[in-house]
Amino acid sequence: MSVWDRPEPPTRPVPLDRERIVAAAIALADEAGLEAVSLRKVAARLNAGPMRLYGYISTKQELFDLMVDEVYAEILPQEQPGDWREALRTLAHRTRQAALRHEWLADLLGGRPTLGPNALAVGEATLAALDSLTDIDTAMRAVETVGAYFTGAIRREIANLRAERATGLSKHDWQRASGPHLTRMLATGRFPALTKAVYDGTDVDAEASFATGLDWVLDAVATKLTRPPA
Repeated sequence: MSVWDRPEPPTRPVPLDRERIVAAAIALADEAGLEAVSLRKVAARLNAGPMRLYGYISTKQELFDLMVDEVYAEILPQEQPGDWREALRTLAHRTRQAALRHEWLADLLGGRPTLGPNALAVGEATLAALDSLTDIDTAMRAVETVGAYFTGAIRREIANLRAERATGLSKHDWQRASGPHLTRMLATGRFPALTKAVYDGTDVDAEASFATGLDWVLDAVATKLTRPPA
């Protein structure tokens, strides 16, 4: 029986429920990443014995599934977007915003789908926006393609944020520190395309880069959407 279907045990001296357990786990992950989350540490935060938690959650993976589904409640749009493009754009941007609030989410995106109620609601809202525009297989490939883009882009952005914290260097500080070496390498003439990118390319922030790439992917998806025959 999945964690979504398994009933909770009766309340005992220290009141517990999955909602409190998941909230404590998310707080730990927000503070120090997924490596800080264990059933023992969650139990300690709730002033409960670790064995108590096994009545609610059997494994750490179940706990992660519950945490992800809780964040999907933040991703779910309050209103159904007006068209498929806005639905997919909204999904991408709201997922990015959620990952910036909960950086550990980036580590759990892209695997097997989460089957919790909030994740299913997000999936339903997204596919519903494509309903009647094309066949279901094309709609699913469209959602997968956009999801692959924003998952990769979010992971890259979070990785850069973590690198900044680990090194103490901002993006521009790192560029300045790396500048002399890069200048010497480009001066060899072996990297003409990279030289053009460095000296002539426009430096944009992560949000602008994300939005531009997303629009390009949506433009590509639009060419594949055809209304099915009546």
